Amino acid sequence: MAAHLSRYQGESRTHTQSDLQVFLRWCAERQLDPLQVRRVDIELFLRWLQETRRFKPSTVSRRLSVVTCFYRTCVIDTVLATSPAAYVRRPSVPAESPTLGLSHLQFEAMIVAARTSTNRCDYALVAMLGLLGLRIFEACQADIADLGEEHGHRVLRVFGKGNKTIRVPLPPAVGRAIDRAVGDRTSGPILLNVRGRRMDRHAATRRLRHLAAASGVRIARMHPHMLRHTYVTTMLDAGVSLRDAQIAARHADPRTTMRYDRARKNLDRHANYILAAFMASGT
Repeated sequence: MAAHLSRYQGESRTHTQSDLQVFLRWCAERQLDPLQVRRVDIELFLRWLQETRRFKPSTVSRRLSVVTCFYRTCVIDTVLATSPAAYVRRPSVPAESPTLGLSHLQFEAMIVAARTSTNRCDYALVAMLGLLGLRIFEACQADIADLGEEHGHRVLRVFGKGNKTIRVPLPPAVGRAIDRAVGDRTSGPILLNVRGRRMDRHAATRRLRHLAAASGVRIARMHPHMLRHTYVTTMLDAGVSLRDAQIAARHADPRTTMRYDRARKNLDRHANYILAAFMASGT
């Protein structure tokens, strides 16, 4: 397991270890030696994820991918002759993203609620997620020292997936939001929780749910990724090309961005609206 995890860095390593431990715990509960499992055992693990834990197809596919890569490393290191996960089928992942971003009006309401909040970090949190498209771990890890200038642009240095470092330009509104959160501080994290410590994803989720309630946005389960999703769909609504949206969102695969676009079109251009408008005189 250590040899396999050494191939990853940063958050990718953390998430891979977490997913792999789910499989190892499943094996331990059934007294199975992970290095002696058969293909049928992997199939049963897959069924357990789907039917017992009721995870979404994308989550099941990701965790199966982690297990498959682990056994591939075992084969490469000659720990095993063959991989028991080699011929296990992954569940099909829907082309549409299950997450729906906020509408334009809902996003504006969230921004207004964050800007008028007594918590100085609320506005910066919403701006960094919804106007910069940062992942929640990227926003929480951002420090004051990561702020700077480049070619006349104010930028934020972001440490993304795989320890990739990029510089994101800050629009004036986002810059003001960050300045408000930083205040007189000269070092430390940009985003702080209510105790004055570095904000984590759990504290961020609580703040976003509080802002959603304050702004009247009725969302069943508000979470940070919803604002990153909104970042992409709002860009597409504003006329940004799919290719430019992919680059801005830092999606390695353009199909990821297309899933966001399909999810947007499925509601805004659904045939139900056309039918209801056509029958408006009778309804």
